[in-house]
Amino acid sequence: MNRLLLTWSDAGTLGPAPAHQGRRPEGDRGPVLRLLDQEESRYDAIVVLTIPAGEAPSRALVERARERAPRVELRVVDVDDPSDHAKLFRALGKLSAQLKRAFPPAAWATDVLLSAGTPQAQTLWVILVQAGLLPARMLQVIPAAFVPRPHPRAVREVRLDIEGFPEIRALREEVVRLRAEARTRDAVLVGESEPMRFLRARIARVAATDVPVLILGETGTGKELAARAIHEHSPRGRGPFIAENCGVFAEGVLASELFGHEAGAFTGAAGRRRGVFEQAHGGTLFLDEIGELSPRVQASLLRVLQDGTLRRVGGEATIQLDVRVLAATHRDLAAMVERGEFREDLYYRLRGAVIEVPPLRARGGDIEILVHAFLDELRARRKGRGLKVTREALRSLCSHPWPGNVRELRAEVLRWGVFCDQTVDVGDLAPEITAAAASRPAGGADAQGAGAEAGGDDVAPLADAVASAERAAIGRALRVHRGNISRAARALAIDRNTLKRKMAAYGLRGDEAA
Repeated sequence: MNRLLLTWSDAGTLGPAPAHQGRRPEGDRGPVLRLLDQEESRYDAIVVLTIPAGEAPSRALVERARERAPRVELRVVDVDDPSDHAKLFRALGKLSAQLKRAFPPAAWATDVLLSAGTPQAQTLWVILVQAGLLPARMLQVIPAAFVPRPHPRAVREVRLDIEGFPEIRALREEVVRLRAEARTRDAVLVGESEPMRFLRARIARVAATDVPVLILGETGTGKELAARAIHEHSPRGRGPFIAENCGVFAEGVLASELFGHEAGAFTGAAGRRRGVFEQAHGGTLFLDEIGELSPRVQASLLRVLQDGTLRRVGGEATIQLDVRVLAATHRDLAAMVERGEFREDLYYRLRGAVIEVPPLRARGGDIEILVHAFLDELRARRKGRGLKVTREALRSLCSHPWPGNVRELRAEVLRWGVFCDQTVDVGDLAPEITAAAASRPAGGADAQGAGAEAGGDDVAPLADAVASAERAAIGRALRVHRGNISRAARALAIDRNTLKRKMAAYGLRGDEAA
């Protein structure tokens, strides 16, 4: 593993010294060189940052650093005021992305020196590292004036794992927000099929508004990616995006997660805690698996959506909110309303607009595009070693029904990174994929496709072939289960509501199929 040091220059700038910069004691070589003097501080590369006014003084520091490392770079950050948090964050966020490409974390272990630069720059190093935007270890060089002789260790690692400090709690909330923003920037709805183009068009429309959005789709289709895309392209895109899964908490815990709590509200509530609604103030809150809410939490959520205010658990004060709510579920909420399992008034509050994320099997040629996207991800993990997929393996992938949708496909591709070296062939695929391929008629086509192939050069468009195969599969499932939609949906491994929509689209009726 190579080692990289990332630090601001400590050589100062041209002109008057900043107010924060004290006079360096005689004989003090500065934190950068003092770090490099340590026996354990051996680096394969060093990147020194400076602002334009500090470029000339920093060159001497770079020359001294070249005595300690084979590769030393001076990078001038285009910031005129190194005490401006906003300018620094924009510049360092962009720089972090560049460094991850130039020095991949899989091959380079990065150290960040906190002892050089302005206090604002040092603070942002902490935020970037804690947010996961810059994978690195943070180091501090103890000032020479405070080092007794002999000193056991002049360099120490900085860890923010101390409980009980208000600054740490505030930093964690900032970390949650920054991680959400980082994931939003990386969220891409990959695919060029007609359903995906339609989905992107719907997202562009609803993003321009501020109405609540109900996102429907099977498990693994990418409902959170759709929610992030809505947020990113909305006027709230610069605000926080907070995601919460309503299906993973017990009722009492979920109320605290959503609305926060006051100290002493329940056993173990040692201090006040802001819920995800408050954390998302000024931005977007994504509530996944909304169909799992208990009736009591549904009532509390409805009140927050109606009034735009909340009270923390155990609290009395009313807190004003400015939050856009996006909700998602793989369940049939309309059927749940009919059965009395979900509040009708909350249902209509949540469905200001409805977006359906299509299942992978309805997305035609997107499978190959997604495979290549996941292979790029795998290539980054494998330090540049790529994999090639044979055409036969791709045909098998395209014929698989993918009950787990995009999540299942991604897991399959990442599995290749463990078991495959250079090429992925049919024999390397998961058993359920090869079993589906083996059950197809010879030539890999359905009856209609086989007839077309035998008949000559007539080839149906891929979207038509996929739709024809899907309609035939749905019709057969309905016949086998005598028109019982619930059983047919289970057999097809899709949601009952999804099956009903597809039946309407293809003009199928359960009683006719029976």
